[in-house]
Amino acid sequence: MDFKRLRYFLAVAEELHFGRAATRLDMAQPPLSRQIAALESELGVQLFDRSRSQIRLTQAGEVLQTHARQLLDRLDAAYRETRLVGSGSGGSLRIAFVGSASHGVLPALIKSYRSFYPGVELQLAAMNNADLQRALISREIDIAVARPHLDDEEFRAEPLCTEPLVLALPDNSDLGTRPEIHFRDLAEETFVLYPRQPRPSYADVVLDLCLREGFRPKTTDLAQDFQSAISLVSVGAGISVVPESVSRTQRPGVIYRSFKGHNPGTGLTVHARLDNRAPQVMHFLEVTRKFARKR
Repeated sequence: MDFKRLRYFLAVAEELHFGRAATRLDMAQPPLSRQIAALESELGVQLFDRSRSQIRLTQAGEVLQTHARQLLDRLDAAYRETRLVGSGSGGSLRIAFVGSASHGVLPALIKSYRSFYPGVELQLAAMNNADLQRALISREIDIAVARPHLDDEEFRAEPLCTEPLVLALPDNSDLGTRPEIHFRDLAEETFVLYPRQPRPSYADVVLDLCLREGFRPKTTDLAQDFQSAISLVSVGAGISVVPESVSRTQRPGVIYRSFKGHNPGTGLTVHARLDNRAPQVMHFLEVTRKFARKR
């Protein structure tokens, strides 16, 4: 059945007057009458009782009016949703990020994206870098926010931010009372490193920093992720080296201090597959570029 013909029928059914319906449809009356006659012939029923004074819907016409309105409403909704998704203003976007990113600029970036594209459903998950890379390759996610970045020539990369490293200390540590902490003086401390697996990872960045400052940690304690590392610090298991943004979220039992010595810093990078040009992805990358420039 022709959807256009259904729209003609609904106009006549609602106006109950061929002349007014033709005006509403911006067409002449004779072609409209022919379209209704063709529809009645196609269905093998009479849809209107016609008289010289008025027309009325038959019982069959009333049934078709109900279903036609539902069909056309659903069709219009499908068109609207299709346009929204196709333009990037609707649909969904799967974003995964390293856990420490949630303490820095990432929440503000996501809030900024939402302000431009409130109709896009965001699916958020925390992962380490290895899982981010795997998930992006296997198309389980659309966007990966890594620290500091993922090495893959098949990925787009948009730098988001850079920041120095700081020390996370138990709140009863004698280190917290010093006016200055030199990194080279931490050789006797237990370093809580993360992640435990896979390697190399951020844990090796911290170990390289120790070597540059002339020592290897006396003891290390490996945690699986950032949150676990901070939990170990809070109970006095050791110290950790974390991005500065982490210090903005206070944790009972933990204090944060800057240190003297080489500080390579760290950063966040937003990645997407080169072959994923979905408008939702391209819009997120554009918002990232603008957000990073403003910072």
